[in-house]
Amino acid sequence: MSQSSAAPLSGSPAVEIPTVPLAQLAPWALFAALIGSVVVYFAGADAALHEWVHDARHLLGYPCH
Repeated sequence: MSQSSAAPLSGSPAVEIPTVPLAQLAPWALFAALIGSVVVYFAGADAALHEWVHDARHLLGYPCH
């Protein structure tokens, strides 16, 4: 097996991977979680509302499908 080295090729500069401190990342992660929770809530509420309206159509005798 061949071993690959982690050294950069000659003539090319070393690339540093930027790091983000957790203190700067936490508010954005919390915001993304909040938006995701709101989307999931409204998607679930929409499905429940659809079922109630759908059943009401049947009870009132309207053909819906």
